[in-house]
Amino acid sequence: MPDVQALVNDFVIKLKKRKIEGSLATAKHTAELLRSVISAQRIPYTNQAAALIDAVKAVGEQLIAANPVELAVGNIVRRVLHIIREEDLSLTTASIAGLSLSAVSDDEDDIEKDDRPVLSAAAVAAAARSTLRPPSLQTLLEDVPNQTSVHQTSSSGGDSEGKSKSADKSSRSRKLKHDVIEAVNELIQDIATCHEQIAEQAVEHIHQNEVILTLGSSRTVLEFLCAAKEKKRSFRVFVAEGAPRYQGHLLAKELATRGLQTTLITDSAVFAMISRVNMVIVGAHAVMANGGVMAPVGLNMVALAAKRHAVPFVVLAGSHKLCPLYPHNPEVLLNELRSPSELLDFGEFSDCMDFGTCPGSPLLHVVNPTFDYVPPSLVSLFITDTGGHNSSYMYRLIADYYSADDLVIKRSSTGS
Repeated sequence: MPDVQALVNDFVIKLKKRKIEGSLATAKHTAELLRSVISAQRIPYTNQAAALIDAVKAVGEQLIAANPVELAVGNIVRRVLHIIREEDLSLTTASIAGLSLSAVSDDEDDIEKDDRPVLSAAAVAAAARSTLRPPSLQTLLEDVPNQTSVHQTSSSGGDSEGKSKSADKSSRSRKLKHDVIEAVNELIQDIATCHEQIAEQAVEHIHQNEVILTLGSSRTVLEFLCAAKEKKRSFRVFVAEGAPRYQGHLLAKELATRGLQTTLITDSAVFAMISRVNMVIVGAHAVMANGGVMAPVGLNMVALAAKRHAVPFVVLAGSHKLCPLYPHNPEVLLNELRSPSELLDFGEFSDCMDFGTCPGSPLLHVVNPTFDYVPPSLVSLFITDTGGHNSSYMYRLIADYYSADDLVIKRSSTGS
């Protein structure tokens, strides 16, 4: 097995240098790395879930600090923490239920053992509520009053019981790791197939002879539109080019290659063309807890144009893009600036430098933001791999994926 810390350091460097682009690739790599961390973690007999949570949090802090604006990293870290808590609670509840059933069965088999009481409902409820409780049978019994202890008939029986408890500890330790890893594998599979799940819904939203507008390039949007085409829907697509990176050129070429009627327009032509459009369909970088959207720069302008002309504004987003944080949270960075070279050649930029007053002091400044923030009031519908939802419902959907205890993850001091 490769050195886990080396894998973490390598991934941190890639995040800092922006070597991994796109929320899907970032989310998938993050989940795979955390799976390796969990697999390599040696957990104690007690506080097993806590040990896994501490290990994941320690790595998560480094990853989030490496690229705070890539919210998919924090999303996956929190999803994995939620998985650990859920699996630990499931095993704890199953252990308590099995113990109760065992006590009832013993009473039925031997009437002379009536002095062996069954766990009280209060004890069962208290143990079930504690997700970080040491999961072994011995520890569960420690919280029951003395009179509920199992009566030992002989010293040899006590030794046998001690060995059995030790075996239960080791078995449950392996069971917890196995269940968590299996759940993380399912998460990775969900991330990889989210495009397909979203594309299956295309025929319900795109109808015959409609005109669709999008901006830039999004694989989710591409698969969504092509899925509607495969269902014999005939429609036209307007693609705004998405300056300054012009990702819309790539999307327009791909759509035309797949047989869709495509028209490429400039970003400034969106307001001029929006009156001919039936629906706007775009991708997202992240969906915040309030239903707001972090999206490629220029989409807020498109959303305003759609609102002005009463055109539905539909956002496609996989569940790994659903962020449990709000835009005003201090740990959320809504934007980052890209290189000025995407707007201006360095040769032209140097000609605008003022060397007469202060050496190297520029008269021309270039600002190249990466993202826009689209408020929830401008979004008509979200389509995720779980179906279509209004922006007001997003916080309820997000609550199913995260634990409240894991919403705030500190940035490591070693991060950038």
